[in-house]
Amino acid sequence: MPKQLLSTVVFLWKKYSEDKLTMATIKIKQIKSRIGASIDQKRTLDALGLTKMHRMVEKEDNASLRGMINKVHHLVTVVD
Repeated sequence: MPKQLLSTVVFLWKKYSEDKLTMATIKIKQIKSRIGASIDQKRTLDALGLTKMHRMVEKEDNASLRGMINKVHHLVTVVD
C-alpha cells in the first residue's frame, strides 16, 4: 500500500473515530404502557429498545431518532 494512501486512510479513521466519540446521546424513558397504542407505535418502541415501562435507553442523537421520539412522544420522555 503506498505511503500516501496509508496516511490518508489513517487520517480518515482518526477523524471518523473522533466524530463517533463526540456524538451527543439522548436518554429516553418509557413512562406509559404500550397497551392501546397502534401497531406502528409499538414497533417504534421496539426499535427504540423500550420493551417495558420505566425502562431507560441511551441512544445517539440523530434526526431519525428524534422522529421516532416524536411519533411516541405521549409514551416516552427524554431524560437529561
